[in-house]
Amino acid sequence: MYSTPLDIKNIKIKDSFWTREQELVRREVIPYQWEILNDRVPEAAPSYCMHNFKAAGMLNKRKHEQGASFKEPVYTFRGFEALPEDPRNPREDEFYGFVFQDSDFSKWIEAVGYSLATHPDKELERIADGAIDIVCAAQLDNGYLDTYYIINGMDRSFHDLRDHHELYCLGHLIEGAISYYNATGKDKLLNAAKRFADHVDSVFGNEEGKIPGYPGHEIAEMALFRLYETTGEEKYRKLAEYFIDKRGEAPLYFDKEHPQPKNQPYKIDYYHQAHIPVRQQNEAVGHAVRAVYLYSGMADMARLTGDKALLNACERLWDSITNEKMYITGGIGGTHMGESFSFPFDLPGDTAYAETCASIGLVFFARRMLQIRADRKYSDVMELALYNGILSGMALDGKSFFYVNPLEVVPEACHKDERKFHVKPVRQKWFGCACCPPNIARLITSLGTYAFTASDDTLFTHLYIGSSLSFNGYDIDIESGLPDTGKVKIVTRSTGGDSPLNLALRIPGWCGDSYQLSGAESADITVKDGYLYISGLKGDNTISLDLKMEAAVVTADNRVTEDIGRCAVVRGPVVYCMESRDNGDALRNIYADTSADIKEITIEDFGFPVTALEIRGARVTFEGSEEYISALYKKAPVRKAEPIDIRLIPYRLWANRGEGEMSVFIGIL
Repeated sequence: MYSTPLDIKNIKIKDSFWTREQELVRREVIPYQWEILNDRVPEAAPSYCMHNFKAAGMLNKRKHEQGASFKEPVYTFRGFEALPEDPRNPREDEFYGFVFQDSDFSKWIEAVGYSLATHPDKELERIADGAIDIVCAAQLDNGYLDTYYIINGMDRSFHDLRDHHELYCLGHLIEGAISYYNATGKDKLLNAAKRFADHVDSVFGNEEGKIPGYPGHEIAEMALFRLYETTGEEKYRKLAEYFIDKRGEAPLYFDKEHPQPKNQPYKIDYYHQAHIPVRQQNEAVGHAVRAVYLYSGMADMARLTGDKALLNACERLWDSITNEKMYITGGIGGTHMGESFSFPFDLPGDTAYAETCASIGLVFFARRMLQIRADRKYSDVMELALYNGILSGMALDGKSFFYVNPLEVVPEACHKDERKFHVKPVRQKWFGCACCPPNIARLITSLGTYAFTASDDTLFTHLYIGSSLSFNGYDIDIESGLPDTGKVKIVTRSTGGDSPLNLALRIPGWCGDSYQLSGAESADITVKDGYLYISGLKGDNTISLDLKMEAAVVTADNRVTEDIGRCAVVRGPVVYCMESRDNGDALRNIYADTSADIKEITIEDFGFPVTALEIRGARVTFEGSEEYISALYKKAPVRKAEPIDIRLIPYRLWANRGEGEMSVFIGIL
């Protein structure tokens, strides 16, 4: 029983928690990011995104004016990132930034589209229309639209699929164009995206004269499936299927592009998930963001084609991630080396990468698996990532961001230890590689499409978010106390007709079987895969669902050697952490009494009420022995434990009160 996301226009989120996040994105993040894309925030790293589109448009205009006398730029490799001598005074006819810089606009316009769909804003729409004009002016007559090669020369276009991200930029352009079209009905950007996709379709394939390659950085696959479902044009579905089927097929395409040194034991194709055909893959490997974008496209293909072998691969890869390679926060990607998955159970907290984009990609993958089969193993992880590893990536003012989301931070180490330079103790205003900030914006503005999906006769609630929506002749209002309480109320009102209402409500893994349901006594009730199916509701109903939410101490699998002898504290979907602001420095010297009761308190440190936790524990010091073996080491001294109350705050809020130490895991007394 496949399901599809609801139309975002038909979902009104009115949730005390998520409305605050969505309003932050609408009022602060989207305008701030537009200023960033135009290099108008002095304290932030320049983006050059709109500069590049303007430069490409100027070059395109010159080409049309000069006709046959126009001289095409000759491609010269300028490096993965090109920067001007004076960062604030770039030449108007040169490309700057990373090779994938175009995608920053596409993610921004996608968030704009979702925002306009639920909150019409004439001024924002006017700005977006102007931006679209700039972007479309850069498009070549054959449909190609990537400013890196338009500006630097087209003679090397599609010659470095592994590294140069043209197909990645196509994917994000499609996603942004569809979002804006669905919100406004305006198809200028959608037509540009279709023309680019048509050009790609004419270039790639197994036919004679075509390029037998596939994207280096995946996302085109899932975007092309969405373009197919939006337009009904089969060529986009077939192109997406080609990219997925071709990946990992021998001889490996990236090996032909970049012959691997014989003395290098690790095949670079693992980094791109291109080491073997996708249906044979069992373990999530390589760049974490690329991986979950690919797996999302694979799940789309499995749903649209009924390909069981592909679905089985998706399930194996999901289990590989969530059972062996996922942090307790929903973060994925254990190493900064290649922003990649490490080997199973290698999850260091202080050098974790856990890129914000990777958690967002995991949410994409989860929703697509839920469309195929409602199973709380997918929605539990989706919720975990949303409340923890994703929201931690943005400050409370929406104007600074984390790229990397570690589980343990000592600021001195971040500043002085090269192995931890990727870990930042405070959020940054922007990044040269700025994939994460606009990714957060587009996810939060489209949240309703992740909370609910529907089949022909059943509404699935995957996330408990206060909302109003309509389905099959019923108006439905949902009130949710999450993440502070597990109380949910669902009011259904018939708008005419005799059709019964069928609901599927997720029972989160964090409450187990500890829940109470009332108000659905007249319906048939069954439980399957963590979902409560309420079938045959008629008329008006008020259903109450009380999910038991208690703070709990949890430990990692013993194969996660980093966390042996340590514990973490969770409450419902929220992971908690210590900060030195509340507990003093040297958090490694703090140990929790796991047999003690956990106290819930309300604090106002963040400008609004927050549920914090306190647990009894001790600060451990060592005293007594002065018998030195060397200048640095001495015989074991006496262990002294000073009783303390350990205060814990939600992980998503860390580093909002200044720089300091942070740790999710705590030593066990």
